[in-house]
Amino acid sequence: MMANLKTKFIGLELNSPIIAGSCGLTADLTKLQEMAKNGVGAVILKSIFEEQINMDVAKCIGDESYPEEFDYMQNYVRANTMQQYIDLVKQAKSTLDIPVIASINCLKDGEWINFATELEQAGASALELNIFMLPTDEFLESADLEKMYFDILKHVKSVVKIPIIVKISRYFTNLPAFVSKLKAYGADAVTLFNRFYEPDIDIDNMTVGAAPMFNGSADLRTTLRWTGILVGKDKSLEISASGGVHDGAAVVKLLLAGATSVQVCSTLYEDGLETIKTMNDFVSDWMDKKKLNRIDDFGGKLSYADVNQAERYERAQFMKYFSDKK
Repeated sequence: MMANLKTKFIGLELNSPIIAGSCGLTADLTKLQEMAKNGVGAVILKSIFEEQINMDVAKCIGDESYPEEFDYMQNYVRANTMQQYIDLVKQAKSTLDIPVIASINCLKDGEWINFATELEQAGASALELNIFMLPTDEFLESADLEKMYFDILKHVKSVVKIPIIVKISRYFTNLPAFVSKLKAYGADAVTLFNRFYEPDIDIDNMTVGAAPMFNGSADLRTTLRWTGILVGKDKSLEISASGGVHDGAAVVKLLLAGATSVQVCSTLYEDGLETIKTMNDFVSDWMDKKKLNRIDDFGGKLSYADVNQAERYERAQFMKYFSDKK
C-alpha cells in the first residue's frame, strides 16, 4: 500500500505535513500556485509587519512634519498595506485548493485586532501571530514580558474563530511553562521557532550590518530538541516545526519527534520550489520502506515521552555526551 501523507493540523486537512513558511516567496501568487503544484500541504503568507509600516511612513514625511501629517500618513499607509494583504488572501483562497494561513508580525497589543477580523472575513484558513519583543529593558520582569504575548493572543482569540498559531522564539527561561500557558490562553498551535534579523560586524569598515538571512541544517537540532520535549510533555500540543529543514530526512525526524507539521523556507530560496516534491517523495519512500501507511503510525514515536529517549533530549553538556565515547 502506498504511503498516505495526508494529515490534520489545527483542524485543517493537509495533503502533506510540509507547509511553506512565511517569507517573500509566499507573497507572490504565481509562486504560491507553483508550491501547490509541488504538493505543499498549506501556505503561510508573508507576514505583514507593523514596524515596516512605521518605516514606510517615516520615508514619506520629513523631519519637520506636523503630528497631524504623521498621523494622516500612518493611517493612509497602514490602510493601503492592509488592503493589499487582504486582496492577497482573497486571491490565494480563490486560486489554491490548500489551506491559506495569514501571518501578522506583532510588536504590541491592540494594533491588529480589527485586522485579524478582516483577514478572517477575507477567507484566511488560520492566522499565525509572529510575536517577538526584544527584551532590552533591564527593569522589565520576565513575567511582564510574557504577559504581553498572552494579552495579544487573548485579544485576537476574542474576535476571531479561525485557528490561531503563535510563532515564538527559543529565548524563554522556561519554554515548557510558557508554551503551556499559550495553549491555556487559546493558542491552537505553536511554531518553533522564529528566525530573526541578526546583526553582524564588518571589521574592515567597522560597521554593524546584517548576518546571512538563511538558516542552515544545523539549526534543526534546537528545533528537534524542543519539539520532542514539548510534545513529550503534552501529546495534545500541536507544533509546526520550523528551522533547519533542508531535506526529507529532516521532515521525518521532526515528525518522529512529534511535530504535527513542518515548515520550510530557506531551502525554497536555495533549492527551488520543486524541493517540496522531493521532500514529499522522500517521506513517502521512507514510510513505504518502514511499512507505515499514515503519518499517525509514527508521529511522535520518538518524543520526550519515550523513556528510552528522554535522556538524549535532556543532555546539554558535552562532557555527558563524550563520557560515553571510548
